[in-house]
Amino acid sequence: MNNIPKAKVGIVAVSRDCFPASLAQKRREALTAAYAAKYDKEDIYECPITIIESEIDMVNALADVNAHECNALVVYLGNFGPEISETLLAKHWGDRPVMFCAAAEESQNDLQDGRGDAYCGMLNASYNLKLRGVKAYIPEYPVGTAAECADMIHDFLPIARAVEGLHNLKIISFGPRPMNFLACNAPIQQLYNLGVEIEENSELDLFEAFNKHAGDPRIADVAADMAKELGNGNKIPEILPKLAQYEITLLDWIDAHKGYRKYVAIAGKCWPAFQTQFGFVPCYVNSRLTGRGIPVSCEVDIYGALSEFIGTCVSEDIVTLLDINNSVPADMYEESIKGKFDYAHTDTFMGFHCGNTCSKKLSACSLKYQKIMARSLPREVTNGTLEGDIAPGDITFYRLQSTADSKLRAYVANGEVLPVATKSFGSIGVFAIHEMGRFYRHVLIEKNYPHHGAVAFGHYGKALFEVFKYLGVELDDLGYPKAKGDMYPSENPFKN
Repeated sequence: MNNIPKAKVGIVAVSRDCFPASLAQKRREALTAAYAAKYDKEDIYECPITIIESEIDMVNALADVNAHECNALVVYLGNFGPEISETLLAKHWGDRPVMFCAAAEESQNDLQDGRGDAYCGMLNASYNLKLRGVKAYIPEYPVGTAAECADMIHDFLPIARAVEGLHNLKIISFGPRPMNFLACNAPIQQLYNLGVEIEENSELDLFEAFNKHAGDPRIADVAADMAKELGNGNKIPEILPKLAQYEITLLDWIDAHKGYRKYVAIAGKCWPAFQTQFGFVPCYVNSRLTGRGIPVSCEVDIYGALSEFIGTCVSEDIVTLLDINNSVPADMYEESIKGKFDYAHTDTFMGFHCGNTCSKKLSACSLKYQKIMARSLPREVTNGTLEGDIAPGDITFYRLQSTADSKLRAYVANGEVLPVATKSFGSIGVFAIHEMGRFYRHVLIEKNYPHHGAVAFGHYGKALFEVFKYLGVELDDLGYPKAKGDMYPSENPFKN
């Protein structure tokens, strides 16, 4: 995927002047060696400049990591550390991702000149970061051996990719949102606060661009690539040239409009006038772009596109956007889930959208018409959805959202797609999340989330939770499923 950043982490060791600088340097060398032994050494850069008390050390270290094209920073307390210069480094690093961690003591036999007191130093560092208003990622237990700190840095990579990606992201929308979809309201203030640029266009602008691509010589090759991807699922081959024309239109728009930004996501219009004017629905094209790492949300869901992009950065994999759509019928639960999987009926639901999920994330797929739209429109203008059951496996359901008063909220939940036939239409799966019923009521409904949720394919709750904290979501506004017996503030304790 070339639409997300690769994190290159500069490791800068710090040393208080009343401690041996050699201790911090030795521990930094051990840390980088431990990382290289376990992970890709290209992820990190070992800065040779140890910051002691001098602010000039800080300036020189900053220049060095910048010269080596680092886009993320780890401030490593090899000993107690100088709280002023180390936090000044984080401050002048700007809005790029930064992490603090510290060295544990190595042996009971070296607690004289070999004791570093970094456990204490982390307290001063965190206090000074707060005083300066500097955001930093601090691991759950930030003091460790070289190997443990190497693991912390590796856990930091997806967080760093997401934060760095947002500061270089442009969301391109074609709207406005469909009528009666107030849930897709998108206050833009928080986009700017997150460092995201937004370009809002009319669907008429898109239609004009699409018409200008009529007869484009690239259409035949793109249509052939679509046919190859679809294989036996190519049920409507006559629509492929139009879909190819639309795909080329979007890609050309991205090239012409991304400006100085490195990464792009799209929030697209898909109904009600889209079908009658374009003559198809865009779902399959949306799925193909998302499969390349360019998330495309439905129904001009700008925060849906933002959420998808974050998940793409964290997982380095394809994501999708689905409606938290319908309950699992009781007879399906009894026949296919109960006694076979450790889930109550209320833990299950179906995630659905018309046909925007990449073919690589479906058990099988077919290009079809959009059944719901075809109830009120000629069927021939509703072709273009990619239908199929979502492949079973681990997932993370999540979303970042701005409220109407421009407050950030987010939720994240690990779960799975069950190997249960949906017997329905669209891109759809039977999802299971422990305690989903309570989570649905006391987080999703209580906190006024819209019907769309982003889906990452794997368990990424740990990283996404840290990303949302880093971005400034208050803990009271960061929802997750609570375990049985751990009640939500609004949950009625009287069950009968």
